[in-house]
Amino acid sequence: MKRSVGVLLFALLIQCGITAILFWPDQRAVNRPTNPTLTSFSSDEIDEIRIGDDLDNEVVLIRSSEQWLLPDLGDLPADSVKVRSLLQRISGEQGAWPIAHSSAARQRFQVADYYYQRRLTLFSAGQALDTLYLGTSPRFRKVHARNDRQDAIYSITLSAFETPATSGAWLEPRLLQVRAPLRIDTGFYNLSFESGRWLSGTGREPNEMQLERLISALKSLQIDGIAGEELQHELSMVKADLVMKIQSPTGNVTLELISVTNEHFIYSSEYPIFFTLSAYDFDRLTGVDPRLISGEKGGI
Repeated sequence: MKRSVGVLLFALLIQCGITAILFWPDQRAVNRPTNPTLTSFSSDEIDEIRIGDDLDNEVVLIRSSEQWLLPDLGDLPADSVKVRSLLQRISGEQGAWPIAHSSAARQRFQVADYYYQRRLTLFSAGQALDTLYLGTSPRFRKVHARNDRQDAIYSITLSAFETPATSGAWLEPRLLQVRAPLRIDTGFYNLSFESGRWLSGTGREPNEMQLERLISALKSLQIDGIAGEELQHELSMVKADLVMKIQSPTGNVTLELISVTNEHFIYSSEYPIFFTLSAYDFDRLTGVDPRLISGEKGGI
């Protein structure tokens, strides 16, 4: 009888042990925040961003007052709207819940510290706050992301294409716009804004459609990026298709437009670098009819 009781007690202890093992809380889960977040900052805190990719490219973005700059391009202005959008979307993921935590998931979703598609390191006053890894995309405009300070993996509204790791891709596209031209001189025509109207160098009124096309092109001009390092010197030796000397309330600038093997470039006297330009913007600036813009009848 006593032996039977001992056997039953032993079996009961074994069952209790199994139950404890199965339901004992995972210490990592206990340590996870009850309200998990991808980031630990507000977008206003960040004054430096470093974005790297799996090919060892890296771009550095530095905030100066309300403007973002590209130190690798001589502190040329970055697209501040694009930078702010990135920060707001990352910090706007507060309250999202993770989809996975395991080391195997890091590998599968490409968000490990040794295997990722993008790495974003965020600084404030010289101190690194967070490093985020962006990996695979579960669906359109979504990407898996992980903060290196935690195991949690999230699916956030962003894409790797919106976080390029090259300086040229972050350049302010409106950098060369001339918002209020007052005088335009080229080798083909001359225009000046006097007493509320435009006049050509011959004193005639320019063709309205040609004038509107030209002024609109200057006001909405957008660069696509920068020419490659090897092209920079080559382009400096090429004769420009069109040289425009422009006066405006903000100062004087000279623009040189160059086309080489179906590629289009623009150089500004304000910056020591050749930028790439779309065929559309190039044609709008160089395709003006000199006779019509000068107020002559008929065109070429």
